[in-house]
Parts: sequence; structure tokens; C-alpha cells
Amino acid sequence: MKFWKLASALAAFAVLFSASVAQAADPENTMIITLKDGDVTIALDPKLAPKHVAQIKKLVREGAYDNVAFHRVIDGFMAQTGDVQYGDMKDGFDAGAVGTGGSELPDLPAEFTKKVHFTRGVVGMARSQSPDSANSQFFIMFGPAPSLDGQYTIVGKVESGMELVDAIKKGDEAQNGVVSEPDRMIKVRIAADK
Repeated sequence: MKFWKLASALAAFAVLFSASVAQAADPENTMIITLKDGDVTIALDPKLAPKHVAQIKKLVREGAYDNVAFHRVIDGFMAQTGDVQYGDMKDGFDAGAVGTGGSELPDLPAEFTKKVHFTRGVVGMARSQSPDSANSQFFIMFGPAPSLDGQYTIVGKVESGMELVDAIKKGDEAQNGVVSEPDRMIKVRIAADK
């Protein structure tokens, strides 16, 4: 009898585990960011934030994120990027304005969740004071930040390459993480597009 209970529990765990792996491996919702040292793979989660994920994928497919700087990087906290208006290091980079821009697409209404928390590797959308102002900028967490829970939209999580995120050039703490001569996203793509 105990054997069957154990076998049933293991079978249930296997189903749950394979379902989470299948979701992470969905090429349509897998974003790959090429950094100077290699690729970072992010599992986007349209169930958590359908509008935000759709906008990110649209920008990726337009090539808008290619060559965009990690303009604000705070050691132990997060690395922020995605300012396609002022952050393109090959076309129109503006060190004085980077971090204030977005894209030509509209700002999005907040899609906050209480199901997932801001922990290491979580990817969230940057915004201004208004909860409904996220557009193109996003950040990757270096560590947990419970104060962000329910305040910023979560769009996904790093599946591989977090050590490469850890190696992104850090900013000046006295300047709120502003990075001089920042690292950049060399190329960003959706895995389904190969």
C-alpha cells in the first residue's frame, strides 16, 4: 500500500515537473539575449502578463532591442535595459536621456501578480511613477526584492545564463546605478524565429 502511495506521488510530481519544463521550453515564449559573453535565455510568461509579453515579443521581432544598453545596473539588485529610444548604442545613444525613453508603442496597463515574487532571475517591467506606464524597458533581478512585489509587472524568468547577467558592468551606486560605457544586448530574438 505504501509503495502505491509513493508511486502515485512520484507520478504526480513527474507530471508537474514536465509541465513546468514544457512551459519554459516553449520557443514562442523564449527570449534569447546575446551578451558579450554568451546567451541568456528567458522564459516569458504570457499567463502572468499577456499584454507586456506581447509587446516585448513585438519589439524583439522588430529588432528594437538589438544593441540597447544596460543603462542602470545596481550590484545585488538588478540590471535595467530596453530603452529603445535613447539606449541603442549603434544608433542614437544618448547618455543623458537613456532610461527616460520607451518605444513608439503605447504604454501598458499594469499586470501585477501576487503569484510570483521578485527573486533572483525574475524579469520585470520598468515604469515611471504611474503603474500604467511600462513600455519597453525591463530589468533582471540579481537577488530578491520583496518591496517590488505587486508594484511592477513580472514578465518572465531567466532559465539559463544568469552568470552572464551577473557579469554585466555595474553602475555607480552614488548615481543610482547609472553606467558609464555600459554593456549592451548585442542581439535579442525569440527562439521560435531561429
